[in-house]
Amino acid sequence: METRKIGIGIIGAGYMGKAHSVAMAAVGAVFGTKLRPVLEMICTTTADGAARRAEQFGFHRSTADWHALVNDPAVDAIVIASPQDTHRAIALTAMALGKPVFCEKPLGQSLSEARELTAFAEKHNIVNMTGFNYIRTPASQLAREIIQSGEIGDITYFRGEHTEDFLANPQSPANWRTEGRAHGNMGDLAPHMLNGAFALVGPIHALVADIETVHKTRPSPSGPRAVTNDDQAHMMCRFENGAMGSLFVSRIATGRKMGYAYDIYGTKGALRFDGEDQNALWLYRMDQRSDRQGFTKILTGPEHPDYKAFCLGPGHGTGYQDQIIIEARDFLKAIETGSAVWPTFRDGLMVSEAVEAAFLSHAERRWVTLSEI
Repeated sequence: METRKIGIGIIGAGYMGKAHSVAMAAVGAVFGTKLRPVLEMICTTTADGAARRAEQFGFHRSTADWHALVNDPAVDAIVIASPQDTHRAIALTAMALGKPVFCEKPLGQSLSEARELTAFAEKHNIVNMTGFNYIRTPASQLAREIIQSGEIGDITYFRGEHTEDFLANPQSPANWRTEGRAHGNMGDLAPHMLNGAFALVGPIHALVADIETVHKTRPSPSGPRAVTNDDQAHMMCRFENGAMGSLFVSRIATGRKMGYAYDIYGTKGALRFDGEDQNALWLYRMDQRSDRQGFTKILTGPEHPDYKAFCLGPGHGTGYQDQIIIEARDFLKAIETGSAVWPTFRDGLMVSEAVEAAFLSHAERRWVTLSEI
């Protein structure tokens, strides 16, 4: 297969910036992509910091000015891994130049920004993708296949959660995560599980939500500082296909480290998944004889989606970084073909609309249909 190089620029050099840098460096070898990324330029807030990250991650050049990166002729595609309040300006500038954009979730820091970015991308036919990595595990891809094949029948109920405990300790100091709605639990963790629900069950018709800030102040060098976003939320929903659902999201769920989990019940069977055991999917089928009925643990292996590219041994497992490499493969495929690959900005917008509906429901204490948003 003939390959060609593509210059990659990544904005943001923190946790996700590093993950995307590693993914772009590895994706060609892992998946044999036709497009082979060149780590052209990385951008972070200071020139010295960007230079250090460029050396660490293997980029040719670095900058503290995202405008320089986006406008550089050697940068063919942009990955936005910087805070939510930067997404709009960077994405619009890149798309105005016709450059493909991968943007980490949430798509914007508000619903209006998400709508603006989606409309621009679709009007000008710019390749675009929103970062939702957790749904890409081989186990969750297998779950989607099982559901779409009808193996567990019509879905009747979905229970999803994304629970972590990185702010469970009330003495954890105030930081950027505790200020501004877009950085709260509903902007950080909820989008992943909402996207997962859409992928597995379909669009939500209506929801009712309760959103809470449990730890209302946190320590800071100048004394207690008010927390201006939420710690946890739960939602009941009705999907467009008629299924019932509930979602719980929390950054203060004591003991939970990667609680991206779901139970799905159908008329012929059920599925269960827990992100803290991400290489296993539990399947129940009603067609088993009565004395053999029960959930069966399926360990992912080479016969399951995207696993074989990483490992030939069943049960050996894939990890978090591998999810990001799968995302990189999909983004490169979208660029190569010029066709949308899920999840696009439109899928990111669907999540933003659901988050907005949840805040409206909480404020007005009522069910909200997504068509209202």
